Amino acid sequence: MLDKFIQYLAGERRYSPLTVRNYRHDIEQFYAWLDTDDDHFDPHEVTAETVREWILFRTEQGRLGAGSINREVSSLRSYFKWMLRRGLLTQNIFLRIHSLKTSRRLPAFVPESRMTGIVSECEFDSDRFTTERNSLIVLLLYACGLRLAELVGIDRTDFSADYTSLRVRGKGDKERIVPVMEFVREKILHYIELIERQNICKSSEKALILTQKGKRISRSVVYRVVREELGRGGVQGKRSPHVLRHTFATHLLNGGADMREIQELLGHASLQATQVYTHNSIARLREIYNKAHPREKGEK
Repeated sequence: MLDKFIQYLAGERRYSPLTVRNYRHDIEQFYAWLDTDDDHFDPHEVTAETVREWILFRTEQGRLGAGSINREVSSLRSYFKWMLRRGLLTQNIFLRIHSLKTSRRLPAFVPESRMTGIVSECEFDSDRFTTERNSLIVLLLYACGLRLAELVGIDRTDFSADYTSLRVRGKGDKERIVPVMEFVREKILHYIELIERQNICKSSEKALILTQKGKRISRSVVYRVVREELGRGGVQGKRSPHVLRHTFATHLLNGGADMREIQELLGHASLQATQVYTHNSIARLREIYNKAHPREKGEK
């Protein structure tokens, strides 16, 4: 039964391999706690109280936070809803299960003053392949607001003929078009010219971001590159590809972009996911207020 559910997620819902793997892992952990497996699992024996006991077990023994628990419960909820739609169940016990409250954390982002310096450094052209590639990674993540998986998945054929726009394959295999700013376009063209001149890509590999052996780059390498590049630029705290995506959204909002436009550029399914960036904007306004207001400056 679980295999059919996983096939449904991958085939009909078109979830990414990583997401599908997480669903399977969560459900198999629940099986293990019940001391059963897919061949012997009877969903009719699972009650709302059973799920609550599972949540308590995962909280105390697994030492998981509310966000992680909610994700695992969401996997089970989807599984039971799938069985309900197929007539394998007659009652949805998850109607009585509520998500745990989570503390809302503001997305980490790089201040505009710091990011300006990092971008300026990335704009300089070099004949060194890794230097150009690493600079392009930072520019694409920041200037296009890409997710890590979206960046790794870019093919050279995903750009328009003049390299002014990029077709991005996002979550659920949904596509969106994002504009490519001129300074990023120039970096892409220089990078492509460099890999052709240095014969980096010797095979039929279509990927844009390559290793020195001409293969599609891995997520772990991109993560390491971003961490090193942001560290070199003086960024403190969290340094990851998603921080650059958060920075993209926060800077657009601070610059006056419409929330709906930001939602479309990020590829968010709902506006709610995008609205978290308004908190960063308010925090910035409060900082400006505290520095500029006469009472805060000690004036009478």
